[in-house]
Amino acid sequence: MSHSFPADSVGLVTPQSLEVHEPLTLACERVLDAYTLMYETYGQLNADKSNAILICHALSGHHHAAGYHRADDKKAGWWDSCIGPDKAIDTNKFFVVALNNLGGCHGSTGPSSFNPATGRMYGADFPLVTVKDWVQVQVRLSDFLGIGQWAAVIGGSLGGMQVLQWSVDYPERLRSAVIIASAPKLSAQNIAFNEVARQSILSDPDFHGGHYYEMDTYPKRGLILARMVGHITYLSDDAMKQKFGRDLKSGKFLYGYDVEFQVESYLRHQGEVFSKNFDANTYLLMTKALDYFDPAREYNDNLQHALSRATCKFLVISFTTDWRFSPERSQEIVNALIAQGKDVAYADIDAPQGHDSFLFPIPRYVNLLKSFLSNIAHETQGAKHAS
Repeated sequence: MSHSFPADSVGLVTPQSLEVHEPLTLACERVLDAYTLMYETYGQLNADKSNAILICHALSGHHHAAGYHRADDKKAGWWDSCIGPDKAIDTNKFFVVALNNLGGCHGSTGPSSFNPATGRMYGADFPLVTVKDWVQVQVRLSDFLGIGQWAAVIGGSLGGMQVLQWSVDYPERLRSAVIIASAPKLSAQNIAFNEVARQSILSDPDFHGGHYYEMDTYPKRGLILARMVGHITYLSDDAMKQKFGRDLKSGKFLYGYDVEFQVESYLRHQGEVFSKNFDANTYLLMTKALDYFDPAREYNDNLQHALSRATCKFLVISFTTDWRFSPERSQEIVNALIAQGKDVAYADIDAPQGHDSFLFPIPRYVNLLKSFLSNIAHETQGAKHAS
């Protein structure tokens, strides 16, 4: 039975893998001799390779950002609301590349991969990777695809941090940067939330020091708790109020510790689903990458100094009810860019969904992204005709 996809969908997509045999020296000074990267592409690369956009994923993201893997898939890629023909990231105009970062658990080499040196899964032996390492790996992917300069590099949350790092480390290799619901570095409160999530995994008796694969188990309770903590911080108080209020599942108090409120039921369900689909070691690694991120660190802790290297145009977007990455954090980036005379547009979008807003097709947000990228597409065309 053939399935008809929505007209603005990229339709069926096939993930691709890149085997890299060039050793990679990581920030932690360990070396990976070889690794695999999973990625997907949507749209067509033009003749001079000037219409490419790179999508950087957030903590639990991966390469499957748009379209469907099978004809009977009910669920599209994680950013399908923004990527596709005539959508904000328009695949009629752009060639879009999305990857699963190193250390991930969706096909790219990570803790749940086989370690040729030991003959078993990496587990806790997999090195910690940083945002800077990811950008270095993304540059290698760009080289493999023959893309000397991205029309745009785009990301939300931890993805936005990668975009910021791109603009500092490889300024000549992107024409525009779109940083959504992000921050120049984590606040102490954010690091604290990550630590609670990590401790819930590390203290789970099924964690086995990170080598749970051989035990044919995994730290399910720890992962569920980690996801519950994370999920609470991604939603706003308003969003939770609208979605659940204080509604009781059975309509009355049961005077016990089982699920009584709808919000409890929702959190447990989210945690349960997540624990089945995400690797605990990868979760630990990704939260550490978040904690370590600070591009100003190499520039005497001066963000302006770091961003003085950037040459691209910037679009920075925050959301009013996002308290995990509050608008003030985006404004720190914007103010540093303005102080350096950079080309930057900024919008704080009024939305009730909290940090998760960047995943939703909120009209003002989507239209802003679309018009910014349309201008980039026109400039790409203009540059072509001028040459």
